[in-house]
Amino acid sequence: MEYVIFAVVAGSFILLLMIKGHFDYRKETKRFIKSLYEDYGKLPKREYKAEQFANIPHYYEKHKNGFSVDDITWNDLNMDEVFKKMNYTYSAAGEEYLYYTLRTPSFSKAELDRKEELINFFEEHADERVACQFLFHKLGRTGKFSIYDYLDYLDNLGERSNVKHYLSLLAVLISIGIMFMNLPVGLFLLIIVFSANVLTYFKIKSEVDPYITSFAYIFKLLDLVDEIGKVKIPILTDEMQELKQASKELSNFKRGSFLLMSAGRMSGSSDPFEIIVDYLRMAFHLDLIQFNRMLAAVRKHVKDIDNMITIIGMIEAMIAIGAFRERNKEYCIPGFLEERKIDAKNLYHPLLDNPIKNDICTNNSILITGSNASGKSTFLKTVALNQILAQTIHTCMADSYETSFYRVLSSMALRDDLQGGESYYMVEIKSLKRIMDAISSDGAPVLCFVDEVLRGTNTVERIAASVQILKSLTNHSDLCFAATHDIELTHLLKEEYDNYHFKEEIEENDIFFSYKILNGRAQSRNAIKLLGIMGYPEEIIREAENLASTFLKTGDWKS
Repeated sequence: MEYVIFAVVAGSFILLLMIKGHFDYRKETKRFIKSLYEDYGKLPKREYKAEQFANIPHYYEKHKNGFSVDDITWNDLNMDEVFKKMNYTYSAAGEEYLYYTLRTPSFSKAELDRKEELINFFEEHADERVACQFLFHKLGRTGKFSIYDYLDYLDNLGERSNVKHYLSLLAVLISIGIMFMNLPVGLFLLIIVFSANVLTYFKIKSEVDPYITSFAYIFKLLDLVDEIGKVKIPILTDEMQELKQASKELSNFKRGSFLLMSAGRMSGSSDPFEIIVDYLRMAFHLDLIQFNRMLAAVRKHVKDIDNMITIIGMIEAMIAIGAFRERNKEYCIPGFLEERKIDAKNLYHPLLDNPIKNDICTNNSILITGSNASGKSTFLKTVALNQILAQTIHTCMADSYETSFYRVLSSMALRDDLQGGESYYMVEIKSLKRIMDAISSDGAPVLCFVDEVLRGTNTVERIAASVQILKSLTNHSDLCFAATHDIELTHLLKEEYDNYHFKEEIEENDIFFSYKILNGRAQSRNAIKLLGIMGYPEEIIREAENLASTFLKTGDWKS
């Protein structure tokens, strides 16, 4: 009787825990859905661990085709931080596709118009957006590795058979049968068989565990396809049909999948029922048997899985772009022109807290002069970034932005390659050469950005080589935006480049920058004056000024 009472109490306790878990889940779900409505456009607070961020480019790396933003340009423009400011996604598929989008400019107005339709739809239909975002949140991320890491390494598992698992299961059944004939012997054998099964279970499970994570993600993808099909999104009719077809191809994958990945197991739940099922898995190898079945299905349908990830990722990326627009309300939809031209009003950089906006309208290459910290580099990065945003997320940080389609390349924030043993100059000329190669290759026109061309060598050779290189970077279709301290270049390249400059003012031993771009070449020389502001000896300032004045008058250095 005592055993019965204990069993009833234990069962009641487990039941209460299950009921509490259910109500807690419903409460948390309601809170999260409410936040999706109220916090639209508020970037979630998220810390990016190095190993996790390293996985985000993997979809892009697997799907590179044609021109993409190369590593030098990506790093020059600090695009990792731009991505983080835009990453309103909740799933690995969404954030990996968003990253892919930022690195893959479009050269088709129809393709960009299609993106605009999707972005607008989710901006204007909050219920459908929230329904999708909730499903993406359930899909979640994959942890330390990209789903593509798991798919790539499936072959490392080799061919796997269930024979040994069936034999271990048979041993359990035989032991139970013996218990009916001889209870002590049967019980002893059952304990031995269970112990052996548990030991071999953990050994094999450690081999396949990473792939169980990937299978869990695929399983959740299939669940998401079923659920998202219930959300009425007429603009996604074709995509929904593709998702259903891919899901149908993987119907064998889902069959019996509970043995491997129940809802509680995938979420890391401490549900008592889930704990009981875990013990059954250990004893009977049920999940290992199911794993081998599912492995065969995945290997057969990798393309269908990739197609689902692509479509789901694309949908969430478009929602993220809409949220980015909601946060950065001062944006515009770019217009695309046939002729070589960039015409922007109140252009700014999205990473700056209080940006100074600038206008630029040119159908020619431009050369920018001005002192250090006056705004030259920031302006170059602002134009380059907005050109990429125009062709990727169809969104520019400006009041208006009209342009043509360009391949964007830059050579700006370079440094010595210590590991490769190359000097700054070698790194720089290689960087510039890749731009020249792009200009001479087939494809859309090149829009390039060069900051302080050939700064890694002496003055005479720098100016001589810079003139010829900058001439090669501009023609009837390609444009170059370059910044320099060498005022000589503004005269030597006056036929090929329009001159612009940034100016600073020195008042009462302090320096002020307007950060506004102005027509013409820089006229002021304030570098020596800045030494005085920073407390350098007066004699050094005076002699430096005399030396510079003499050179400007005579063209000869005399001390």
